[in-house]
Amino acid sequence: MIKDFSKYQSIIDEFKGQVFSSDFENRYALATKQLSKTERFLLKMELKRLAAPCTRLIDLRGHVDGECRGYEHDNRVHYLDDIAIKVFEDKLAEYQGYTFGVYEAVMNTENNFRVIYQREKTNLATPDVVPPTAKVFEKTQYPAQLFHFGPYFNRCEERMNFAIAIQVLFNEKHLAEATSSDISVNGCKFRLSAVENIKVRQLVSIRFVGLTGEFQFGKEDTFDYEVRNIQPIEGGLLVGARRVYVGAEERDGFRHFLKGFIQGNKRRYKINLDNSIKALQSRSFEQFVLPKSNELPIFLQDVGGKVTPRYALTCHNNQSIFQYWQDEARKSTIHNLITPERLQRLKKAAAKSNSLLVFSFVHSSNGKSFFYTADTQQLEQDSSFMSQFLGFAASKKSFAITLLSYLPFDAELSDSPLTLADSLAKKDEYLITPVSNDVKTTLSPLTAIVVAQSVESKDIHAFYQSLSYENINTCKLKSFGHKRLTEPLVIDDVGINFNNQRQEPRFKYKTPVVVSANGVSWTGVSHDFSTSGLKLEVEKSVVLKKGDIIDVSFPQLQKITSSFNLKGLPYEVMRLNKSKTVLNLRVYVERHQHIGRSFFKALIQKNREKLTPDEYAMLSPGLAKALRNIYSRTLKTPSLIIQTSGSRYKVEAITTNDDSAKILTYCKQLSDRKQHYNLYPLLSNLQATSLMHSTLKRMKPGNAPIKDILYIAINPHNEIIDQAVTTKLDSELKTDKLKSMFIRNALKRGVFFCLQVIVSRTDEPDMAYLNPELSYIGSYAIHRGKQLEQEIWSVAGVVQICDITEEAMFRYQMMKQATNAAV
Repeated sequence: MIKDFSKYQSIIDEFKGQVFSSDFENRYALATKQLSKTERFLLKMELKRLAAPCTRLIDLRGHVDGECRGYEHDNRVHYLDDIAIKVFEDKLAEYQGYTFGVYEAVMNTENNFRVIYQREKTNLATPDVVPPTAKVFEKTQYPAQLFHFGPYFNRCEERMNFAIAIQVLFNEKHLAEATSSDISVNGCKFRLSAVENIKVRQLVSIRFVGLTGEFQFGKEDTFDYEVRNIQPIEGGLLVGARRVYVGAEERDGFRHFLKGFIQGNKRRYKINLDNSIKALQSRSFEQFVLPKSNELPIFLQDVGGKVTPRYALTCHNNQSIFQYWQDEARKSTIHNLITPERLQRLKKAAAKSNSLLVFSFVHSSNGKSFFYTADTQQLEQDSSFMSQFLGFAASKKSFAITLLSYLPFDAELSDSPLTLADSLAKKDEYLITPVSNDVKTTLSPLTAIVVAQSVESKDIHAFYQSLSYENINTCKLKSFGHKRLTEPLVIDDVGINFNNQRQEPRFKYKTPVVVSANGVSWTGVSHDFSTSGLKLEVEKSVVLKKGDIIDVSFPQLQKITSSFNLKGLPYEVMRLNKSKTVLNLRVYVERHQHIGRSFFKALIQKNREKLTPDEYAMLSPGLAKALRNIYSRTLKTPSLIIQTSGSRYKVEAITTNDDSAKILTYCKQLSDRKQHYNLYPLLSNLQATSLMHSTLKRMKPGNAPIKDILYIAINPHNEIIDQAVTTKLDSELKTDKLKSMFIRNALKRGVFFCLQVIVSRTDEPDMAYLNPELSYIGSYAIHRGKQLEQEIWSVAGVVQICDITEEAMFRYQMMKQATNAAV
């Protein structure tokens, strides 16, 4: 069977794109009469294959020696460089459409890194078509962009892309020619072709010479601006400036002109969408990553100088960590993990960019749970007992290894406004509602975040189980036990939920109600209430719809209060069930304060301990949303976003708020493109990526995540990437001796990383959360809006990268000590 068609290249060139022509058979038979019947048949099949329509997207970013850009063909966007675009268009004409022949020609251009490598290796000229059996994706570059989770800066007004000539006056003697980039009613961004000595907060004057020829602004043709930001660009500066008004802002003629000019021309010149696009991409990734977090963020509070855990952000993946630290009565015991003394050690470690490793187990006696914990700094004070403690702890079924990291707390990060102009953002009250005063009061005693990561591996646990604890000193062991508190601390778990739109805590409470509207009354009973809302059930179906205003009376509650009139209180219908017997209501305030709101607020304050909270455990989503925002904006753990590309998966996005993460620092050094990271250390192991892809295809969003461990060695002094980086799966280093050898060799050559990779299948996106910005982008750039929506729906999974190098090094040191002791 023919595998190499290169010797028939002349015949392929002659008949490319002509397989379906009427005279093909006769001409082909004449041209191939010297070939055997089998060769003629196989060659014809190859010609038909090359002429078959192709639907594959081509992405040459990181594969060619050239700058790639988006190239649209037949409503599909390929990423090609100039050489590839020329080949694509030439072959398109030859094959009369996008076929596999076009695809393979573009994938084998002369500046393709794989082709260059093969040419150098074989010392031969590059053929037009590489045999189909050649590896198309043999590479050392896995480019990815980094996305931060906020803060998302909202714009107070729309900016219009508008390029005209302007003059910038720095002072009476210094004038520079420039070009505007975009303008708004109160601001302007312009490009300076030379690097000027300009500073933030500097006052400059701008003359819009490109406008003065067509429009008249009165006597004034020069306007004062304040420099707000400066960005170096190739061959110059990009400067953002804000208008400075001398007189009354409302009476400024140029301001009124710009307002009308932008409103009338923004479809023609297009609105600047960069800020919204970037924010939307990050928001969408944030919505996928946070609900699949495998680390447990714990918020600490300082009350009277005593620092204790107060809240924990939980989701499906990290729930096991939160539940591990619970006693037999399901009361949280996280205070045993984060003791005041350990917190001080953790702060000192964080100052050196380190974490703290904690080993624990739970002893049950007389139906009660007793927690034992020891961190590495405690154990290193008694090296002889350290091995015994770890061996004894690992012999328990409840043995756990937890890595603690310290993050700063900043209450200012609790808001996450839309990036739209304020006049447009008011369309969705829930998304733009700022943090309430109640939530601010709740946040005020919070001081820090401690992140707990669980180190889970059968091989790692097996190592500690192999340690002997014979004749262990029980007195020393008891010193690591924690006393049970007579009054357990209140540590609430707050769900990471983007769909929960409740703004207040709700309490379950049943009391008779009377509902009336349009002269008709219904009797029923309440289910739950909040300060501004009510859920009730009536005995008979109501003739109401969403938005109706009704009157609600509380006859039983009226008997216990004379301070409030609880008859005929106006409420707005927000939701009804199908049978129209269950109503969700919101207080309706027309002119004066709502009596019901005041009554229920007083009822909650005086009876908070007696009232039964609903399933959200008296935590308002206002607080949940604020804690989620604060955590996401300080998040340090990187995550890789897996997206579908046809039948394949691709990883081209990283999310974290820590640019200085050690592994990412080296990924950036390995990249051949600015502003990109090369994920070669994480994705080059074919066994690992194949396992990840096959696992992801079988997974469902509700399934437990799949965990594995990567051992990575990087030699930063070797410029040949595949020689500088070695990546092994935990299963490839089958024994502790092999692991020890790998770590030792890695440290000799350069740096060593041990990473716990956790793969999760993502849920469907909540488009209601993303639609305000997506709709805004789509209204001015339809194609870009559709492309962003496709990218959002293409997300299939998340890979969280937990750096457990400290645990691996601790294990390695113990292995060395054991080896030295044996010698």
